[in-house]
Amino acid sequence: MQTFDFQLCDDYVELIKLLKVVGITDTGGMAKNLVDDRQVKVDGHVECRKRCKIRRGQIVEVGDYRVTVH
Repeated sequence: MQTFDFQLCDDYVELIKLLKVVGITDTGGMAKNLVDDRQVKVDGHVECRKRCKIRRGQIVEVGDYRVTVH
């Protein structure tokens, strides 16, 4: 599993933006497709909201990728 640590500068980051920023996807469209296909988990639960607010302490998983938000 490939792991990333993401440092927040604001209160939150939208899920699809996070996937793009850390390099899991190349485009926002690809990130939206992953969410639509129910391939993204937030804190162990499938997340269907593309603009879900991801905050410090949450963990996002997509396939073999894991992002811990600080």
